[in-house]
Amino acid sequence: MSKEAVSGHLRKAPSRSQTLAAVFGITLCAVLAYGNSLRAPFVFDDGPAILSNASIRGLWPAWGLLSPPSGTTLSGRPVANLTFAVNYAMGADDPSGYHAFNLAIHILAGLALFGVVRRTLLLPILSGRFGRDAFPLALAIALLWVLHPLNTEAVTYIVQRVESLMGLFYLLTMYCFIRSVESQGPVRWQICTVAACLLGMATKEVMATAPLMILLFDRTFVAGNFRDAWRRRGRLYLCLAATWVPLGLLVSGTHWSRHGSAGFNGSVEPVSYWLTQFEAISRYLWLSVWPRRLVFDYGPYLIGSPGEAFSYAPAVAALFALTVVGLWRRPALGFLGAWFLAVLAPTSIVPVATQTMAEHRMYLPVAAVITIVVLGIYAIAGSGRLCWVAYASLALGLGIATARRNGVYGSELTLWGDTVAKRPDNPRARCSLGFALSSVPGKLPQAISEYETAIRIHPNYSEAYNDLGIALQGMPGRSNDAIQSFEEAVRIRPDFAEANNNLGMVLAQAGRVPEAIQHYQEALRTRPDYPEAACNLGSLLCGIGRVPDGIQLLETAIRMKPDYARAIFFLGNALAQSGRIPEAIEHYKEALRIRPDFAEASNNLGMILCRTGRTDEGMGYIEAAIRAQPDFVQAHFSRGAALMQLGRKAEANAEFERVLQLRPEDPMARRMIEMIRSQQ
Repeated sequence: MSKEAVSGHLRKAPSRSQTLAAVFGITLCAVLAYGNSLRAPFVFDDGPAILSNASIRGLWPAWGLLSPPSGTTLSGRPVANLTFAVNYAMGADDPSGYHAFNLAIHILAGLALFGVVRRTLLLPILSGRFGRDAFPLALAIALLWVLHPLNTEAVTYIVQRVESLMGLFYLLTMYCFIRSVESQGPVRWQICTVAACLLGMATKEVMATAPLMILLFDRTFVAGNFRDAWRRRGRLYLCLAATWVPLGLLVSGTHWSRHGSAGFNGSVEPVSYWLTQFEAISRYLWLSVWPRRLVFDYGPYLIGSPGEAFSYAPAVAALFALTVVGLWRRPALGFLGAWFLAVLAPTSIVPVATQTMAEHRMYLPVAAVITIVVLGIYAIAGSGRLCWVAYASLALGLGIATARRNGVYGSELTLWGDTVAKRPDNPRARCSLGFALSSVPGKLPQAISEYETAIRIHPNYSEAYNDLGIALQGMPGRSNDAIQSFEEAVRIRPDFAEANNNLGMVLAQAGRVPEAIQHYQEALRTRPDYPEAACNLGSLLCGIGRVPDGIQLLETAIRMKPDYARAIFFLGNALAQSGRIPEAIEHYKEALRIRPDFAEASNNLGMILCRTGRTDEGMGYIEAAIRAQPDFVQAHFSRGAALMQLGRKAEANAEFERVLQLRPEDPMARRMIEMIRSQQ
């Protein structure tokens, strides 16, 4: 097929007003459906990938952005990491900015899909049947895709930007290729095709199938066969194939296994994983046409035997067979089946230990299902009013369902409560619900119950033991139980940095300092970029007299996390302990600048100012500490001491009496009261 024949079918371009109306319509509908998601909090993997991600704290030097932290969703995905750095620069830890960015990506992907579908329907192989209504049909497909609730996980779950951003680059690769085919000067569009493909490769590994799908698109809709496609555009395909090289380097940088979360050497037995994919693909197909009972996290669920997979296998086998036959007899329909299967192939073939099923993987494949539905309705009902009423009704229903689904993301409690209700045997959901409950006053016993249920379901679940230990720390008289829980987490997984850090903290509180130091050091050995462990170890070393070593670790923690108020506060304490008073004062003030309600920093700053003769100024900081934390015993004692210094003994006596109300056995407060009485 000649380039002139292709471009001839594209001459009737939509008017500017039509294009703007389509852009406005897709954008408006997306905003209406997702508007209630903008205030949703960070959840689940958002924490390690965003809140604890030191690499996104600055836009320079650039190479830092290209090295996302290991063991997170962003590992080996530098382009996605870069977008989060831009988000952080614009709004720090405010989740609304991240949600807005995700929504913008989704809208752009919808517009790219609109462009791909419209131009494809105008190609000679399809224009005779669909060309007259290519614009409204493409708009209907893009709009239904943007509004489909199955896409909420890829849009509303912030860290799954890796999926939606990869989807955008995948669609842009396809769009730029089509433009190169119709263009009289194709080189510019071919460069854009390769660039979009390369960006996608650096966003998520699923992009690996894009070069193959471009070749199949060429064979199906343009060249007519693979030989002519290669003859005309062989150099382009070589360039697209070359993008697999940087992808390979990025994957190798995660030890070919995304640091143990995926791959054939992980904890998941490949055959069990593959059997589970029969259920996964069947479920994805059903949710594409009937998106009810969506699940945020399916957990580490695996089918145990071929018999369990038997009920799902026929549907998947039929889909595969229809795709193969379709590629031979009905190429356009076969392409849609191939699109569905090819995009799912990487996560269906390579075992993923963290999620054996995940709805965000359907972000691009669901477009194929929607395209079949829309064109099927059009083929049956024609271009009459009934056809467009059907599309509008579908759009309304999907939009309402998406808005309702987004409401579940309103809090971690509602999200994980919904997940547990639908997947009660998911230990990760139980554990996450426990974590959400633990932050609600009075719900700690329920949180502990959820952790214990998770452990019953999965006895070697180290994360559940770790979270249970944290909860037990908050229960009076349960510190020994907390130690045992943390020890079990570390026994199951010796390189569990967070559990080692938490065990170090509870051991330090129990006076077992050498053991605490050992576990802090182990946390830093397995995770050198762990500011909390560096801060805790540094503070402990200062407390036992190893002040220079402690200062060095605290400074390291601050370099990792410059806005880490707690580390800055402890460094202020260490500097004061070393007699470096002016530096200590500056560090306390910096901690308060970051966290104005930091009562401990305000109290210590007030005390040190009083000791240096700046009593009135110091009193102001001490009183601010009491306002921030009315029952802060140390601040009341500091105020009493400052009042003594000012000669206001009656007021000082009242403060020390207040200390005894809060802590009846405080010997220093009793001594100060006796001193005041002896002087009267």
